[in-house]
Amino acid sequence: MSAVVVGGANMDFKARSDAPIVRVTSNPGHVVRSPGGVGRNVAENLARLGTATTLVAAVGSDVLGDELVAASSSAGVDVTHVCRVPGITGTYVAVLEATGELSVAVSDMAATESLTADDVRAAGRAIATAGMVVLDGNLTRATLTTAWDLAVGAGVPVVLDPVSVPKAAALVPLLDGTRPLFAISPNLDELAVLGDPVDLVERGVELVWVRCGAEGSRLYSTAGCTRLPSPPAEVVDVTGAGDAMLAAFCHSVLAGADPVDAARRGHAAAALTVASPATVRPDLGELLA
Repeated sequence: MSAVVVGGANMDFKARSDAPIVRVTSNPGHVVRSPGGVGRNVAENLARLGTATTLVAAVGSDVLGDELVAASSSAGVDVTHVCRVPGITGTYVAVLEATGELSVAVSDMAATESLTADDVRAAGRAIATAGMVVLDGNLTRATLTTAWDLAVGAGVPVVLDPVSVPKAAALVPLLDGTRPLFAISPNLDELAVLGDPVDLVERGVELVWVRCGAEGSRLYSTAGCTRLPSPPAEVVDVTGAGDAMLAAFCHSVLAGADPVDAARRGHAAAALTVASPATVRPDLGELLA
């Protein structure tokens, strides 16, 4: 029951409009900031669910970096391998509709892109002894493949989150069957770039878990396709829902659940997350217990 997450750690700034957004002008609303980043969010969710989790990431040498490291550590994440790099910490700025749905977002991933293959090798012992390694698509190719190869060499299953359409496009050459992959979790837009899920399974991806938003998800494997509905949820803020979904899936697989049941658990975690203003719910572990 241990995991290593290699990926992005940002400070999130979320601006939510009080009314339907009007483009090319100022919209009344409110802005909050909170620790974020796909990899960091997955790591915190895993830790809150009870999985011993190590985060491998890079943050700046600024106050935001201090805040990210402290918040992650206080949530139970092992931050020994979070590197401090010169410059500013990565940021993610999201503009939300009054309904809580995402309108547009911009991410500055310069700090994460400075995470090197050598930084990952420094965490080699943690990777080799983990039950699972989770990678996010914000990593540079060299850093991502180094972590992937270290995990494969130790017989540790790898889960890959494409993160976004541009980052998914960069992953396509790596999905050629050369490296074993336990699971990949694209949304529909990312899948359109990655290719047919059946083809991905035929190329050696054990599980292709396609997230379809309110319509649920589809889980592809050599056994075929299983469709899973999303539980009903009141949407307060969609930020972090996919990260919670993936973390609960990984936590459940590590606990011995079959992939379909693990995916159902992921949907439950996502529903709880969108119903909260928090990117990562501090009470997620208690609610899913």
